[in-house]
Amino acid sequence: MIIGIGSDHAGYELKEAIKKYLTDKGFAVCDYGVESGVTADYPDIARKVCDKVLSGDCDRAVLCCGTGIGMSIAANRLRGIRAANCFDEYSARMARAHNDANVLALGGRILGFDFACEIVSAFLHTEFEGGRHKIRVDKL
Repeated sequence: MIIGIGSDHAGYELKEAIKKYLTDKGFAVCDYGVESGVTADYPDIARKVCDKVLSGDCDRAVLCCGTGIGMSIAANRLRGIRAANCFDEYSARMARAHNDANVLALGGRILGFDFACEIVSAFLHTEFEGGRHKIRVDKL
């Protein structure tokens, strides 16, 4: 599975921690910025990463900003992206199982590194259940 990852300046440190976690777990990771804590606009990064998901270059993606809210709003503007801003493992599992979320948004100013990695793991290891949920997702 290829995971796209990106952040603005507020999510940079969390992005770096998640990137290391994913690499250590054997995932292929494509980092689309930012490369430092220098100010960056989250809509630009969200677009860059989500375009890679939509093209099939990445299977799923993780976006980090201060709260995860801005990234999730920006990502969800793109048809075919289902971004979920998650704050715990349960919401990450349900985002995948019931909503077929393909992008996870996380808040670097809210979540600790270890807890965020647990959320990422839940997101990546949960499959979409389909069935009645597919009917609902198709309406999006």
